[in-house]
Amino acid sequence: MEKNLYGLTKGTELEKMITAAANAEANGTKQYYALARMAREQQLPEEVSNTLEQMADQESNHAGFYAMLNGTYPEDIYGIMEKAAKGEYAAEKVLAPLADALRALGSEEGAKQVEEFIRQEIHHGELLEQLIKKYRK
Repeated sequence: MEKNLYGLTKGTELEKMITAAANAEANGTKQYYALARMAREQQLPEEVSNTLEQMADQESNHAGFYAMLNGTYPEDIYGIMEKAAKGEYAAEKVLAPLADALRALGSEEGAKQVEEFIRQEIHHGELLEQLIKKYRK
């Protein structure tokens, strides 16, 4: 019978290598998304930014897989989702000053992007709460 993947490498000789892989993939996610945005700002062909975003999506999936192998997060999915929802709802308090600071630096575009992120983060909180309410027993 096939073993579950959750926590499979935790406490083994592979754990450090898996942690390094997860961190590298998470950093790759940031790198490729940043490059995609830079490509758009520099008005490079759309294929460049789209390909970089696809790579970032894959890197984030890889990071999550490695984190699961090491049992990085507790198995209480709904408990984690509850805590995450609280963090998502705090986005405005945390990020609004950043939007104001970007505006003060002369970047209305940057401020508007952060304000969009705030709306998205709050929506994430709503989605998490909906899933918990719908599926938690």
